[in-house]
Amino acid sequence: MIQLRPATIADLALLRHWDEQPHVIESDPNDDWEWETELLRHPDWREQLIAELDGRPIGFVQIIDPAREETHYWGDVPENLRALDIWIGAVDDTGKGYGSEMMRLALQRCFADPAVEAVLIDPLASNTAAHRFYERLGFRFVERRQFGEDDTFVYRLERADFRD
Repeated sequence: MIQLRPATIADLALLRHWDEQPHVIESDPNDDWEWETELLRHPDWREQLIAELDGRPIGFVQIIDPAREETHYWGDVPENLRALDIWIGAVDDTGKGYGSEMMRLALQRCFADPAVEAVLIDPLASNTAAHRFYERLGFRFVERRQFGEDDTFVYRLERADFRD
C-alpha cells in the first residue's frame, strides 16, 4: 500500500540520491531543488511528500499553490489551483503502477480542499510517456510553454474530470 508522508531533513540523502538517477535527471534536467534549505522550510503554500510503499520510500510529490508560490514560477495564475511535481526515485520502481497511485493520492489531497478548481502539471515537451500518463488520468493539454530552460507542455485537470 502506498502512502504519502511529509518529507523531512532526514530524507536529504535519499532525495539527493534520487536527483542523480538518469531517469529523474531526464524528466527534470534544469532544477536545483536546494534540498538542504527547502526541507527545513514549511511555507503554507507547499507540501513536499515522500511516497512510501509498505514503509519503503519510492518517490516524491510536491503540491503547491501556484498563485501564492513565492518565485511566481507559474506566472500570473488565478486562485484556487494547485500544481504538482512527481517522480519515482529508483528506476526499478518505474512501470509498476506506483506513479498512478501516487498521483491518485496527490490529487485526492489537492481536491480535498473544496475551493480547488483544477490541478496543473508541466512535463517536458519531449516526455511523451508523461503526456500519455497524465492524459490517461484526465489531464487536458493547455499549452506549450517555456519555463526557464525547460520546454514544457502544461496540462490541467479540472475537478469535474478527476476520477478518484
